[in-house]
Amino acid sequence: MKKIVFCILISLAASSNSAPGPALKREIGYYMERHNLQDEGYEMVAAFAGGKLHQVDIDRYVPIWNVGRWHGHRREGTALALDSLGRTVVGTCRDDSLITGIRVDTLGNYTGDFHEEKSAGHGAYTFTDARGYYEGHWSFGHRDGFGLAAETLDEDETTFRVGIWRNDRFMGERMRYTTERIYGIDISRYQHGKGRKKFPIYWDKLRITNMGKRGSQNVSGTADYPVSFVYIKSTEGTTIRNQYYANDYAKARKQGIRVGAYHFWSIRRSGAEQAQYFIRNTIFRSGDLPPVLDIEPSDAQIKLMGGEEKMFEHIRTWLRIVERHTGVKPILYVNQRFVNNYLSKQTDLKRDYSVWIARYSEYKPDVKLTYWQLSSDGRVAGIQGDVDINVFNGYQSQFESFLEETTIK
Repeated sequence: MKKIVFCILISLAASSNSAPGPALKREIGYYMERHNLQDEGYEMVAAFAGGKLHQVDIDRYVPIWNVGRWHGHRREGTALALDSLGRTVVGTCRDDSLITGIRVDTLGNYTGDFHEEKSAGHGAYTFTDARGYYEGHWSFGHRDGFGLAAETLDEDETTFRVGIWRNDRFMGERMRYTTERIYGIDISRYQHGKGRKKFPIYWDKLRITNMGKRGSQNVSGTADYPVSFVYIKSTEGTTIRNQYYANDYAKARKQGIRVGAYHFWSIRRSGAEQAQYFIRNTIFRSGDLPPVLDIEPSDAQIKLMGGEEKMFEHIRTWLRIVERHTGVKPILYVNQRFVNNYLSKQTDLKRDYSVWIARYSEYKPDVKLTYWQLSSDGRVAGIQGDVDINVFNGYQSQFESFLEETTIK
């Protein structure tokens, strides 16, 4: 019987000690670069990055007994048995209940806490072929709560997800909003009023006081954050200009706020025409943020433009022309639906251009990004009405590196 348990533990150790491949190392490195101790689960990720996987202590000094199923006998201490699905379990029992242990099935090993024979509490699952690993919270046999998951598909492709799971579905990272994060806003003519009602922007009074309906759930303390960057709409298509752009640009720079401009994409004009219109009507000075292309077409609009390949042909043209003029790579502003349905297929754009994503959720998007627009209903002292709130993906040191590497020279 002890030989059986020994073989189980050797099997677990063998599947847990494989070093991560280069692709997974890159993903872990990206996470560690963008996070610090304030982020939920950082220490767990740091341990995983150092090769430390979750283990449990089994009562080694109590005789191992009861090879059978989990019913009909009272158990205390260490036991080896089969659960109701026929899976082998060696673990520690208290008051006839399995508390913690190791369960082996045909695909891999679960190591951690149990409740009523099911994975519950903190635990880890390691696939036998070492291609997948999850560590975090479980509930009734399902990943539920905070956890990290790594899956290696091949030498060059891997997924590494850290955040909240609900019934085995990954929701995203639950970002904490503190004074250490870098926040910004984006504005257009709508922040100056609607119809006959006009409102000034008091640039010397700007402070983010509300993160919006979804974002406010994760604020640590009271929201009162400086505006570190602002993007101002400059143009749309080849006929629309923001009449407030130049004045807002000048006042933002005067306050020492980092400024960038964005162009709203139109399906009615070519990429070249829109790029030239944007360049003619936009200010580009040293230290300004990279220009942004705001892409928000519906499925029907994409069809009118000739389909997604035709659309991306024009988008690439816009990007090349603007990059050639400004000397920096523009940023793509998209929403989660566009990423899922269209951008995910454009491997060169994902590789070569930074992403700013609009996703109004409690959870951070599961993509590599520069900015996350987390709400459209935030509040900013000095601005009348709702304002889009954005957060930079990183902290001060990463933001400083971003400014050094990507701003207009």
